[in-house]
Amino acid sequence: MRGFAVLVLIQSIFHVTFCFEDGLLPNGDFEHGPSRSDMKGTQVMNSKAIPNWEISGFVEYIPSGHKQGDMLLVVPKGSFAVRLGNEASIKQSVKVAKGSYYAITFSAARTCAQDERLNVSAAPHHGVLPIQTVYSSSGWDLYSWAFKAQAEYVEIVIHNPGVEEDSACGPLIDGVAMRALFPPRPTNKNILKNGGFEEGPWVLPNASSGVLIPPNIEDDHSPLPGWIVESLKAVKFIDSDHFSVPQGRRAVELVAGKESAIAQVVRTIPGKTYVLSFAVGDASNACSGSMVVEAFAGKDTVKVPYESKGKGGFKRASLRFVAISNRTRIMFFSTFYSMRSDDFSSLCGPVIDDVKLLSARKP
Repeated sequence: MRGFAVLVLIQSIFHVTFCFEDGLLPNGDFEHGPSRSDMKGTQVMNSKAIPNWEISGFVEYIPSGHKQGDMLLVVPKGSFAVRLGNEASIKQSVKVAKGSYYAITFSAARTCAQDERLNVSAAPHHGVLPIQTVYSSSGWDLYSWAFKAQAEYVEIVIHNPGVEEDSACGPLIDGVAMRALFPPRPTNKNILKNGGFEEGPWVLPNASSGVLIPPNIEDDHSPLPGWIVESLKAVKFIDSDHFSVPQGRRAVELVAGKESAIAQVVRTIPGKTYVLSFAVGDASNACSGSMVVEAFAGKDTVKVPYESKGKGGFKRASLRFVAISNRTRIMFFSTFYSMRSDDFSSLCGPVIDDVKLLSARKP
């Protein structure tokens, strides 16, 4: 009996101290589904029928290959996904480290609604992710969103705020994952934070599309720590497991021309000379042709042409400037839109990586 009590105590301690580990949320791929008694066709009728999740509104459990009229619904990985109809949501409570930063990653695909968007929240933080632009030919894109944990438990909620004539119209969701973020700080080797883009959201294994960092993301809770996406379209976070990157394991692809920009505001000393250096390349994803990356440092700018064969490679560039204030905005965007040559429907663009800002040495 005493041994049993010790075992219970050990288990309770383990339960209290356990925190989420990077990767899929429990049943984040929805492969464990509701029982038939909790279903009416594809609609889930019980709020807790999907293991590890709580649902509300019109939620469907969709098998791969399910047809809706003339439309075939494809699941990106595995056999099942969920669809969020009018005012529908899924949520899961996760134990986290209070005060830490986390990035959520999930796959989403449009179905029949024209102006689809998703509300993502981890109270008190929330964000609206537009998903009407499709960046890949498969129809599925990986999105990310970040938050700072305000308590030991957070409720991750993905909600479709749309109201359509057909209550079943709404986005498909799959592969919900999370990763702890450790925002880097400026150093004597780089005034910029996260200049190599090594800190970022979880990339699902075998996800060859990269992860979208949505538009209008500020740097307070960015899934790309240190950086702001201050444009109408997303930028793409890519990794060396699936793409060619100039240095390290991760980089950023500017996938939507001038509508796809990242920026960072850094401390500078007025009158002092600085050098901004960076690498420009392609992701070895059949994104070929003439590309131009424009880099800005305050009022100074440089255009860096790159002739891509779509098979990987990069070149280095730099911009020397004199700071005119104690805050300088560093920004990058691509001059042109590009499409992958192997399907002509997936947006792509130049890759930037290894971005460094240092004060210039005196001659």
